Amino acid sequence: MIRGLIFDFDGTLFDSMIIWETAGEAYLRSVGKAPHEDLQMALKPMSLLQSAAYIKEQYAVALTVPQIMDGINRTVEDFYFHVVEPKPGVVEWLEELSAKGMKMCIATATDRYQVEAALQRCGMRSYFSGIFTCTQAGSGKDQPFVYRSALAHLGTDRSSTMVVEDAFHAIHTAKADEFMTAAVYNVHETRQEQLREMADVYLPDYHDMTAFWSFVSAEQSKRVRMGGE
Repeated sequence: MIRGLIFDFDGTLFDSMIIWETAGEAYLRSVGKAPHEDLQMALKPMSLLQSAAYIKEQYAVALTVPQIMDGINRTVEDFYFHVVEPKPGVVEWLEELSAKGMKMCIATATDRYQVEAALQRCGMRSYFSGIFTCTQAGSGKDQPFVYRSALAHLGTDRSSTMVVEDAFHAIHTAKADEFMTAAVYNVHETRQEQLREMADVYLPDYHDMTAFWSFVSAEQSKRVRMGGE
């Protein structure tokens, strides 16, 4: 039985990936540097801290890593505070999960204060008992540490906790660390077939959650047969 869910934020709960498609490039141009074509792909699995360190080293930016982090945050800040909206149907699903007593938190590469601002503005903060960032965990989602921090907070067993993500590399990390996974469609993720094959559940959108609830029911039946519940 699923008792806890760990949600990614960008591209999973909110339609916010578009800002990160250009954030690195916009920041580099603001400090007089020309970004390379592969910049966005290089930064994708990184935490903000890792991204800032990468930019400093690769582009010889004459600022400290914390200063670069602040600069990137300023580049995207207005978007989170005033513009970004939740994905269609996600609030209704969260309400259903909450009504069933599911424990929920967020694991994200975005800085906490920006996530908090978007959640508060959209009336969604109460669904999540905690927000955990890759910067706090010390690594991006190429490593499982942010999920483990979220799991410890929820207090659920790993075998009854699902990670909900939109990115292939993140689903791969969570699966390798023995979490159940749900993959959410995001137009910015090009590896949709691999994502569909890897995840336990694939969600094209949040309007029809039949596949998710069927998986939940099947897991519960399996635990009963095994004497686990």
